[in-house]
Amino acid sequence: MVIDYVKIKVRSGNGGNGAMSFRREKYVANGGPDGGDGGRGGSVYLKVDANTNTLLDFRYKKEFRAEDGKKGDGARKSGKAGSDLYIKVPKGTIVKDITKNAIIADLSHDGDEVLVAKGGRGGRGNQHFATPTRQVPNFAEAGEQGREKYLELELKMLADVGLVGFPNVGKSTIISTVSSAKPKIANYHFTTLEPALGVVKPKYGEPFVMADIPGIIEGASEGIGLGLKFLKHVERTRIILHVIDITGSEGRNPVEDFYKINNELEKYSEKLSKKEQIVVVNKMDSLNDVTLLEELEKICIKEGLKLFKISAVTNQGLDELIEYLAKELEKIPKEDLVVPDEYDEDELSQEWFVSKKSDNYYLVTGDPIERLMSKVNIFDIESRQYMQRCLNNMGVMEKLHEMGLKSGDVIDVLGYQLEYEEWEIHSFLYIKICNTNNITGDNYDMLLHIN
Repeated sequence: MVIDYVKIKVRSGNGGNGAMSFRREKYVANGGPDGGDGGRGGSVYLKVDANTNTLLDFRYKKEFRAEDGKKGDGARKSGKAGSDLYIKVPKGTIVKDITKNAIIADLSHDGDEVLVAKGGRGGRGNQHFATPTRQVPNFAEAGEQGREKYLELELKMLADVGLVGFPNVGKSTIISTVSSAKPKIANYHFTTLEPALGVVKPKYGEPFVMADIPGIIEGASEGIGLGLKFLKHVERTRIILHVIDITGSEGRNPVEDFYKINNELEKYSEKLSKKEQIVVVNKMDSLNDVTLLEELEKICIKEGLKLFKISAVTNQGLDELIEYLAKELEKIPKEDLVVPDEYDEDELSQEWFVSKKSDNYYLVTGDPIERLMSKVNIFDIESRQYMQRCLNNMGVMEKLHEMGLKSGDVIDVLGYQLEYEEWEIHSFLYIKICNTNNITGDNYDMLLHIN
């Protein structure tokens, strides 16, 4: 079974917490801070694996998480970094960030990999917070939280030659004859329910990959039949092999079939319609009336298309077709058809936002705010002071003043309610902890200088 579309959730590891520790040695009465840094969290990568051909494994496991970093220790010992997680995907996988609606990568080559979720940074130990005026820092940074991503993986099979045409025109027979592929063959519509790949080895030239694309019918580009599901696989082919049943054994007109299929290709993708196309007239061994064949030949001459007459059952004309394909492929370079959007996983948004929810209530949000608060121990006074200095340095307080902040107003920072007080000279934040059941707010209310 070929699974070519899945949605997964990935999360990178949390950074380890920094350590709060002080040097303790014999004959050293007042050792300074020596808390080590926490280790970084493991990152999540997607990597092309040559032995993986489908997204089937993702049907059973849809959530992936990298290892957390370890906490720091005393004596300036840093915590161990979390192991990175590499998720194997088949070649031809397109990766999309669902939340941002952005294409991250087109993994089209062996060994391709992409970072999709960077591990959280380890928190700094208290050794980093010693100053001439604060020689005994009683706090350390918490590790940065890992990043959570919802991804969409879409597999577009990589083939050099794609067989297209109405059902029952002989595509499966052709690929089974010229390669080792063994698709199901029967005399009814939609025998082929999934793309089949086969390696063709010509007498002269390099081997190439041929894909049998399930039957495309009129209206396929609009979702009729199976075509819409598999038209995407044709996009990556370098040559389109348009197979036509010249006998009209299904009661269809071969000439009309030619126009209908090309119309569907054009409606699905303009670029697809402009690919080199070779018309293959199949079932020549059963042809009795050459009228339609002659008409189709005139059309191909007019359109500048190469036409081959074959019989997949008797092998008539197949050798000539394969040798021609091998020569043509030498002239057509491979290309990546999907161009990733501007996306940098290493660059999180630096934007923060302040919104006024009422006359006296402000909400502060954004990635840098979340990263800041993930490092803060709200129950430690020095850690809270550090948080307030950061808010001030980021320009958050300036923005709040521009929006009309006044004494008594409440600032909500990720659920922590900060009541603002302004005195004649200095401004203060009055902290009210209201989102924990462990400690009452009254025990931790305080005035802290923010200028």
